[in-house]
Amino acid sequence: MAENDIPRNPRQALGPCLFMILLYVLWYNWKSPETVAGTLMGAGFIVLTWLVYMGSSYSGEGSKLHGLKPIIGRMPTIKKPDGHVHFRTKMTWTLTILIVYFAMTNVAIYGLGGETIDLFSQYRAILAGASGSLMHLGIGPIVTGSIIMQLFTGAKIINLNLQNPKDKEIYQGTQKVLVIVMIIVESVPQVFGFLEPSAAIVSDVGLTWARMTIITQLAIGSYLVFLMDESVSKWGIGSGISLFIAAGVSQAIFTGTLNWEPAPGSQTETPSGTFPMILWYLKNSSTSDLSNGGYEAMLLAPPNPLVALLGTLVVFFIVVYVESSRIELPLAHGKVRGARGRYPIRLIYASNIPVILMAALLANVNMFALLFWSHPTMSTWPIFGHNWRLGAFDTTDGSNPVPTMGLAYYVNRLAGLQDWFLPLVSPEKYGQYLGGHEPWQLVAHIIVYMGIMVLGSIVFAKFWIETTNMGPADVAKQIQGSGMQIPGFRRDPRIVEKVLERYIPTVTVFSGAMVGFLAAGADMIGTVGQSSGTGVLLTVGIMIRMYEQIGKEQMMEMHPVLRSFFGEE
Repeated sequence: MAENDIPRNPRQALGPCLFMILLYVLWYNWKSPETVAGTLMGAGFIVLTWLVYMGSSYSGEGSKLHGLKPIIGRMPTIKKPDGHVHFRTKMTWTLTILIVYFAMTNVAIYGLGGETIDLFSQYRAILAGASGSLMHLGIGPIVTGSIIMQLFTGAKIINLNLQNPKDKEIYQGTQKVLVIVMIIVESVPQVFGFLEPSAAIVSDVGLTWARMTIITQLAIGSYLVFLMDESVSKWGIGSGISLFIAAGVSQAIFTGTLNWEPAPGSQTETPSGTFPMILWYLKNSSTSDLSNGGYEAMLLAPPNPLVALLGTLVVFFIVVYVESSRIELPLAHGKVRGARGRYPIRLIYASNIPVILMAALLANVNMFALLFWSHPTMSTWPIFGHNWRLGAFDTTDGSNPVPTMGLAYYVNRLAGLQDWFLPLVSPEKYGQYLGGHEPWQLVAHIIVYMGIMVLGSIVFAKFWIETTNMGPADVAKQIQGSGMQIPGFRRDPRIVEKVLERYIPTVTVFSGAMVGFLAAGADMIGTVGQSSGTGVLLTVGIMIRMYEQIGKEQMMEMHPVLRSFFGEE
């Protein structure tokens, strides 16, 4: 749709645009920035004001977001394939994107100083990427944009009917715009507070341009991640987000298990990997040394004790069992006598997406709480600035600040038995892990974290089912379109929908609760390589689904008639 074809009423946009201008004036008078910084911020406000105008001036039917269509149509995107993509081509695309991902995690940001703080250190395995690289923001902006759109659509703040192809196109396009906005929102505060440029580049181009250079690299890297995700979704197997999470967690588990080098900052020569650490203790310790703390160190001492490896295996087998549990509805072909099949409704029906969204949400809570606590500018803001209720942080370890109070503390993940079990059963021996908290505060932390993960995953599971055409009505249409029906019932999608309504809504809620509980429990058990229990849970589920997807692709290669059943052209 051309710009001239979109109905607009500029008067409707007058108020919102004046509000944006007022915000810039207030900021300028408050900060009195340098000429360059003020100009750059002004350019940013102009872009935001333009977006506000495009949306608020729309006077046609449906959501105001339809006013953004001229922008959405001009955004860089990956073209969908015209027809079926052969299995070998999909594998080639998937492996190529994976190689590019690992390459980008090893490309350091030009001009970045040596002392940096990773705001996502607690969630790095889940959000993918690598600190200080072009992948510094990981999949954070993509997932955060998805969270905002799902919450706003589910709460009916955004009036979009995702069953309508035009509304769904606007939904996906707006999500792309939000990704760009979130890239800026996540990168600018970090660069102006924690990702300091090196002295060399500052002396060459000045502090403001040095920071802009870093922001530009973060923006380019993050948008490339978004395009890579689209490439895998359209031309490869699975989704790019899932692929990047699985790659990052697998790398963390591999290095955490087999790394023979000491941990960074360690005062000893003890290897950090589980197996090399055990061999080192057995080789360099006497029998009395092993009895007087050596065995305990092998079993419990961070960073990668034996109990963490055992925890990783426990999480793996639990997830494999739960992923294989399902309810199967019998199906029969309406025209071909004897042709039967089954429609599986998984126990984890909403997949692992709710946990990815919850992890990203908690990572953003942690990031903004830290920004409001210690950022040079944001810590001075009224109400939110340096407010312990949002979160107070221990910055003794400069690269890995730990929340100690407030909301950020209670929603922070529990990373292994040493964070909760050992201090509770033996406070006199492991009291240092309490971090100055009372046992009742630790118990409250456990309850709040578990509750947040379970309830949040339920909410996101319900939203995800509605936005991905996995609800009873959509599944009924899919079954009807394939020529199948439920034996004993009339071949009517409304009848099939009623049958599915007995299962899908209940399984969706149970699925969200189960995956949230498993993720929180897996974190509390602990894993090797700082991969986090949630990361292992996600990776196992991702690998199972990728294996099934590969099997489906091979089946469609051998039997092209099945493509229509699976939704392929």
